[in-house]
Amino acid sequence: MRRVSALLLITILLFNSAFLSSAGAVEKEERKWQDESIYFLMVDRFSNGDTSNDLVVDTQDPLAYHGGDFQGIINELDHIEEMGFTAIWLTPVFSNEEKGYHGYWIDDFYETEDHFGTIEEFKALVDEAHDRDIKVILDFVVNHTAPTHPWVSDPEKEDWYHVEQPIRDNNDPEQLENGWIYGLPDLNTENPEVREYLFDAAKWWIEETDIDGYRLDTVKHVPTEFWTDFSSEVKSVKDDFYLLGEVYDTDIRKIAEYADTGIDGFVDFPLAEQMRSAFQTVDQSTARLFNYWDYNQQFFENPYLMGNFIDNHDMSRFTRLASEQNMFPGTRWELATVFMFTVPGIPIMYYGSEIALDGGEDPDNRRLMDFNVDEELKEYIGDVGELRQDLPSLTRGTLSVLYNEQGMLVYEREYEDETTIITINNTSETQTVDLPVSDYMDNSELRGLLGGDLVRAEDDQFRIILDREVAEIYVVADETGINYGFLALIAAVWIFFISFFIFMRKRGKRKSEA
Repeated sequence: MRRVSALLLITILLFNSAFLSSAGAVEKEERKWQDESIYFLMVDRFSNGDTSNDLVVDTQDPLAYHGGDFQGIINELDHIEEMGFTAIWLTPVFSNEEKGYHGYWIDDFYETEDHFGTIEEFKALVDEAHDRDIKVILDFVVNHTAPTHPWVSDPEKEDWYHVEQPIRDNNDPEQLENGWIYGLPDLNTENPEVREYLFDAAKWWIEETDIDGYRLDTVKHVPTEFWTDFSSEVKSVKDDFYLLGEVYDTDIRKIAEYADTGIDGFVDFPLAEQMRSAFQTVDQSTARLFNYWDYNQQFFENPYLMGNFIDNHDMSRFTRLASEQNMFPGTRWELATVFMFTVPGIPIMYYGSEIALDGGEDPDNRRLMDFNVDEELKEYIGDVGELRQDLPSLTRGTLSVLYNEQGMLVYEREYEDETTIITINNTSETQTVDLPVSDYMDNSELRGLLGGDLVRAEDDQFRIILDREVAEIYVVADETGINYGFLALIAAVWIFFISFFIFMRKRGKRKSEA
C-alpha cells in the first residue's frame, strides 16, 4: 500500500507540474511589498521554545504570560513557511511592565522583554527568517508608555507626557491625540526631545537587527506631522522599509487622513468588516464587498499596499462568528482565505487561523497556539498562498467584478498576458455562471488550479458550475487537446511499477520455495 500511495503521489505531482507549466503565467519580476503575505503572531501566545525565560508564567490566566518567546518562533518558522507566508509581523518585543504579555505596555524602548529572550536571540530570529526569505515586521508604539516607565516619575520629563485626561469624544482631535488610552501615559510627541528619542529608537532597531518594516500602533492618536517626520527618518536607514499603519476605524475617509504621511499602507478595517459579515455564514449579501477597492484607489497612492485581514488581537475571532452561526469554521476560513488572498492588497493572517482557533473578545482571542491539530486547513491555506506567489496577476493585476449575487462571486485579475478568474460559491446551493468566450483569447480554456476543474468553451460560453461552499481559482490558457506525450509518461510510470512489483513477488516466491 505504501508503494501504491507513493506511485499515486508521483502521478499527481507530474499532472500538477504539467498543468501549471502550461498555464501561461508571466515571468516573475522583482519582489515588491505587494507580493508579500503576512503571518501576524503574538509573541507570548505562539510557541514556548525556551523554558529558561519562563519567569512568571501562568497558562491558566488569560492576562498573564504564557511562555511564548523568540526561540519558539524560530522553532516554528517551518510551520509558517509551509503555508507560503513571506513575512511575519510580531507584537512589540520591548521590555514591558508586569503582565504586559501583549507588548503594548513598554517601559524600555531599547531592551527586549525578558520573557521573550535577549536581543541576540531576536537577531537570530531575524536571521533565521531572512534565510528562508521571510521578512520581519515589528510592532512599534509611539503614542504611550507603561505607567511604570521611568519617565513617568522623572520630574525633569514631566513635559514628555500630556496631562492625564480620558477620551470621551472620538470626534474631538484634541482628545483623540492627547487623551490617555486605558489609563496609559500619553507621550507628548510634539515635544522635540520626545520626537528625537522615538526617532532614534526606531532607527536603532533597524540598524541593530535588520528588520524590514514597522506596524505602527494607534496612528490616529498621534498628530500627522509626527508621522510625516517619523516616516522620513526610518526610511532613511533602510531601502524599501515598509510602514503599515493602524487607524482603527471603519470609515475609509478617517484612515485616508494619514495617506500623505509617508506610511505605505494601512490595515483595512472597512474591508475586514465586510469580509467578516459576508463569510461567517452562507447566502449573505456581498453587494458592498468590492466597494473597498474603489475607495482605496481613490484615497491612496498605492492601494496594493493596504493590509487585508479578517481578524486580529483586538476583535473576536472569525471562528467564533462562524460557530455562532452554526457553521463549520474550517469551510468558512477556506472561502474567506481565497477572497483575502486574491483581491488587491497584502493578506494578513492572525496566528491560529490555520487551525480555526476559537476566541471571543480580548483576551480570549489571544489563546495559546496549538500545533497538535489536523492540518487540512493549514494545507489549504498553503495551496492558496502558493498560487498567490506563482500568479503575478493576484498581487499586481487589475480587478474586475464579473458576477456578484448574494454570495456567488466571480471576479477577474489581469496583469500583462496573465488572466486569473476567481470563483467563490458562498451559498447553500450549487451555482452556475456563464462567461462569454468572446471576452477572452481565441481557443482558450479555464484551468482550475485549486480544485483541478477544467472549463472548455461550449456554445460560445464558459460555463462554470461550482458546488456550494467551494472556491476555485482559474487561469485562462490556450486550449489543449490530448497530451499524448504526457499520457505516455504516466503510462510508463505505471508499467514500470507493475513490472517491478511482479518481479519482486516472483523473487520473493522463489526465496520462500528455497
